[in-house]
Amino acid sequence: MALDEGSGWSSSSDGMKLDIHQIDAFAAGPFEGNPAAVMPLADWLDDSVLQQLAEENNLSETAFYIPRVPGDAGPHDPEHPAYHLRWFTPAIEVDLCGHATLATAAQIFEDVHPDADRIQFWTRSGWLNVNRGPDATLVMDFPAEPPVPTTIDPRIAAALRIPVRECLKATDLVFVAESEHDIASMAPDFAVISPLKVRGVVVTAASDTNGVDFVSRWFGAAAGVREDPVTGSAHSQIAPYWAHVLGRNSLVGRQLSARGGTVHCDVRGDRVSLSGTYRRYLRGTIEF
Repeated sequence: MALDEGSGWSSSSDGMKLDIHQIDAFAAGPFEGNPAAVMPLADWLDDSVLQQLAEENNLSETAFYIPRVPGDAGPHDPEHPAYHLRWFTPAIEVDLCGHATLATAAQIFEDVHPDADRIQFWTRSGWLNVNRGPDATLVMDFPAEPPVPTTIDPRIAAALRIPVRECLKATDLVFVAESEHDIASMAPDFAVISPLKVRGVVVTAASDTNGVDFVSRWFGAAAGVREDPVTGSAHSQIAPYWAHVLGRNSLVGRQLSARGGTVHCDVRGDRVSLSGTYRRYLRGTIEF
């Protein structure tokens, strides 16, 4: 058997073994937040195998990383560890994922670089940095993607089954609802949402809960995820919107899925920092 020390994988004539970690991102306690699978690799496997692994894991996202970055990745700080990171839903590879990035950084900070204060990731969305924050909080530096107004499709609006007052478009379709109660109680028609040619649908509203500025839920379309528990990348879209509406850059978002999770947002021009806590749940080995 060949073993690559620290890589998370080994191989033999009987097949391959891969390490897997399951970490709940944006979680304040057990069974909260969004579970992500994190799988360290020595080298990239075929894309078809990565997709099959993500489908088998059957979580919103599986994060794969290797301990090298491409030669054309551009400049980064040699003082901090750098990795090449990719994310797969059970259906597709995606350009940006918040909760699986936070989960990957958590695993690397704890298991590989316990003395580091920053991890750098080369991704489809360019360089993303994750810093250690206070009280076991991790702070991610993401590109901001302010959504732009678009026409409300009455068929989609009707499928949400709540009143909506505004529709915007970024990576996802974003619907602004009337109230937090509407967001919490909604039961959309997935027969309409699932075939849409967008990654997903975000529904958001101002919050009337003390200490929370806005709430949201995220429903998958092309991404192949019915409802995501906590969607970090959606907050890179809706945090700039609410920063403009509420007139302040530091905001707290709460995703009202069944598991629930809190994302602290700080909008800074064309970037947004997203921070939260995590809980480790599982360490294991995949054999195939």
